[in-house]
Amino acid sequence: MSKEVKVPVLPESVEDAVISAWHKKPGDSVNRDENLVDLETDKVVLEVPAPIEGVLKEIKAAEGETVTSGQVLAVLEEAGKKGEKDEAEPETQEAPAGDAEKEKENEGSKDAKEEIDKEPEEAEQEPEEKDNQKDKARSSLSPSARRLAEEERVDPDKIPGSGRGGRVTKSDVLQFLKGAGSRTEERVKMTRLRSRIAERLKEAQNTAAILTSFNEVDLKAVMEMRRKHQDEFTEKHGIKLGFMSFFVKACCHALRKYPIVNASIEDDEIVYHGYQDIGIAVSTERGLMVPILRNAETMGLAETERAIREYAAKAREGKMALEDLQGGTFTITNGGVFGSLISTPLINPPQSAILGMHNIKERPVVADGEITIRPMMYIALSYDHRIIDGREAVLFLVAIKEALEDPARLLLGI
Repeated sequence: MSKEVKVPVLPESVEDAVISAWHKKPGDSVNRDENLVDLETDKVVLEVPAPIEGVLKEIKAAEGETVTSGQVLAVLEEAGKKGEKDEAEPETQEAPAGDAEKEKENEGSKDAKEEIDKEPEEAEQEPEEKDNQKDKARSSLSPSARRLAEEERVDPDKIPGSGRGGRVTKSDVLQFLKGAGSRTEERVKMTRLRSRIAERLKEAQNTAAILTSFNEVDLKAVMEMRRKHQDEFTEKHGIKLGFMSFFVKACCHALRKYPIVNASIEDDEIVYHGYQDIGIAVSTERGLMVPILRNAETMGLAETERAIREYAAKAREGKMALEDLQGGTFTITNGGVFGSLISTPLINPPQSAILGMHNIKERPVVADGEITIRPMMYIALSYDHRIIDGREAVLFLVAIKEALEDPARLLLGI
């Protein structure tokens, strides 16, 4: 019995998807609930599991094709059904006695034909043998050589191996890259997610009047608090106390003081949100994702850290759900993890502002009339000047600065 594999029902905000990768090919055995194919939408990658155990009989839509809800992707043949037809077929009957003499006469010519066909048949097997040799060469890469070849996008079949039994070593890959030069080009089609990111960022630039204001924060108080309470915090909550939870709390504190920064534009109206759904930008291999901490103003430091860790794990594993990414009233992005000293982040529409965190650097500053070394961070607020004036933007950054330099403000609500 055959079973069709269809595109699952996509959310209302998603019209279609692109087939990112097939994990099976026709003729392969599949287990029930095993992932058959990845579908890439504007925001996430969806996995389509096998509804039954069996064999992949036919693929109806190839990689790169655009598909919609309910469209047939493939056909599975249920396990144990494939051989039933063969068992039902009648056995081959013996030739009639009258044909025996005729078969004997043709026997000599048949043998001769087999001799003639033998050499071409052997020649036809050579490509298959070559493919086997390629598979063998591909599997003979050392782990370091394989990793380097993948990073440099080099075909391992083209690299001569100098190791035992033709094994390709890391030095072989380096030598190949050195001889190949640096003028190679490769054209790779943008993924659906990357294309959507580009579209949204360009839309933000074309629609909003974006301006960026800067300030700097002395993180000595936060670092001392983390150092003093880290062990006790980790033992009680099962997670380390990081910097991001402090910034989330500081942003919620500042958003309450300046609600226009938490607002958005819809047609000719300004929508003020009575809640703070904070987006945390997460970089993945597929592109930037922004999962949402809903009602972040009600979350404690431990709850915030735990939610961020869970989102980061889901992003790395490609298991981020659409509902994790929808909504949001304000976004925080941390370029400091990559070493960025200062930047001008782009707004995530329809939000009106985004905070950029950066690398922490020890710098000489004047404190209490003396020059001292402090852990300093530049922070940046990009905002939509159509509804947020420079005054609110600057005061918002000052509120964040004050909250982080004196964390007691977060507890006292001042």
